[in-house]
Amino acid sequence: MTAQTAEFEITEKAAAHVKALMARRETPAAGIRLYTKAAGCSGLMYQVDYVDEPNADDAVIDVAGVRLFIDQQSLPYLKGARMDWKDDRFETGFVFENPNAKAMCGCGESFMV
Repeated sequence: MTAQTAEFEITEKAAAHVKALMARRETPAAGIRLYTKAAGCSGLMYQVDYVDEPNADDAVIDVAGVRLFIDQQSLPYLKGARMDWKDDRFETGFVFENPNAKAMCGCGESFMV
């Protein structure tokens, strides 16, 4: 099951994990920032971080009880993407399904648009 807006989708597992991380943080955060940065062998990597002070031009998305902040530079790359949480014997972390990605590196750490 997922919650979504026109801009972004997040699964219940990912939302629950984000909420748990926020609850354990010593300093309250305004939400989490999703962004892309130039890195990896395919060009862009997903990044997730706490937001203490939102930027004036951030897109603010409330979905599944989580407040997401996406900077204007990353928004076109993340629009329509889906964030999930994976926790199994081989891998633990946030995973993204992104309709904008034209290719991904073999390890899944970076993507190209």
